[in-house]
Amino acid sequence: MTEKNGDDKDPSFLQLVFSVLAAGFGVRSSKNQDKDFNGGNLKVIIFAGLVGVVIFISTLVTVVSFVVGQ
Repeated sequence: MTEKNGDDKDPSFLQLVFSVLAAGFGVRSSKNQDKDFNGGNLKVIIFAGLVGVVIFISTLVTVVSFVVGQ
């Protein structure tokens, strides 16, 4: 069994949310990706991803409706 040092601890909820946001923009390091996949809570990652998609689509719909309505 391997012990975890300070750098290998599981990511917090906020770190996972920021990681999902960074992934949405395509700016992630492979080190952070490995850390999230190996230690992250899958439910939190999926939930944050779904919320991000809903916010993105809602923003697009709002902007397009505003522009077309002009």
